[in-house]
Amino acid sequence: MAKPRFDDVKSGYERIMSDLKKKIYKPIYLLMGEEAYYIDLISNYIQNNVLSDADRSFNQTVLYGRETTAKAVVEAARRYPMMASCQVVVVREAQEIKDGIEKLGIYVSTPLKSTILVICYKTKAVDRRTAFYKQIAKVGEVFESASPYDDRIPDWIVDYLRSKQRTIDLAAAKIMADHLGDNLSKIVNELDKLAVIVPQSDKITVEHIERNIGISKDYNPFELCKAINTGDVLKANRIVMHFERDPDSNPIPRVIITLFSNFSKIFLLHMLKAKYRNAPIPATEVQGVLGIVAFFLREYETAARRYSSTRAAAIIALLREFDMRSKGWNNASTGYGDLLREMVYRIMH
Repeated sequence: MAKPRFDDVKSGYERIMSDLKKKIYKPIYLLMGEEAYYIDLISNYIQNNVLSDADRSFNQTVLYGRETTAKAVVEAARRYPMMASCQVVVVREAQEIKDGIEKLGIYVSTPLKSTILVICYKTKAVDRRTAFYKQIAKVGEVFESASPYDDRIPDWIVDYLRSKQRTIDLAAAKIMADHLGDNLSKIVNELDKLAVIVPQSDKITVEHIERNIGISKDYNPFELCKAINTGDVLKANRIVMHFERDPDSNPIPRVIITLFSNFSKIFLLHMLKAKYRNAPIPATEVQGVLGIVAFFLREYETAARRYSSTRAAAIIALLREFDMRSKGWNNASTGYGDLLREMVYRIMH
């Protein structure tokens, strides 16, 4: 079964949180998936809000997978609360339970109504074909958290800051996404820092990011794409030289992923132009197919005039070749700088 769409992850999170805030609780929560951010938000809310401070001392248990067993989890879940209406048992890193999570099946088939069992199963999903999964889905709540695709992260950054009554330049959001990847917890840490440092009335800009997070506004994979898209050979080579001086901040896999996303969008834009016979493309199509807001469309239109659909497809194949070479395939001695220079040269020429 395919992983859930990121929009479904967000809506699922919001639905569960709405129930929790109304004190509508399920006996078991299976929180699983590759992205830990929403798993942590849900489990932390349950841990910090279901019981009062006084009740928590006697009626809340937190276990860690690598330090416990399924038998110990079952024993904790089967206890009755002490002078409270319920108890909470939170199992963190449940994917590391020594004797296997499936052995919790003996409990999930007949859970206590007075226990709220929260199972945090990170980095992967429980097999949906198992009786263990099916029973939890029947009596409890299953939430699967998937990582967002790279092109969704800038919008997610904008939405997150909007929820905090803050604003950010789209270009700044794009640079953060390119630099920080799809780890939402890491992104939130940096955004929360900026929200404290930047005055409430100010929009967060590229300059704020450069000054406070250490991402250069002039030398980053996003700016390399812009230089390549516009055919600015001098700027592209300056960026490559900067990357060579600090390869740890801009590893080749990150640069390749950013370029792959860029040329995939250029290729898809050519497909949309053919579909609409060069008439204006609806904003919904720009968002849905390219995964960008209309603000960035002009940049890709400029690039599409320079790189045909055939050329964009060839560059995507080229990037796959360099990804393999950066990992050692057919490349015994070419260093970081030379490999990056060759890749950019072959893209632009």
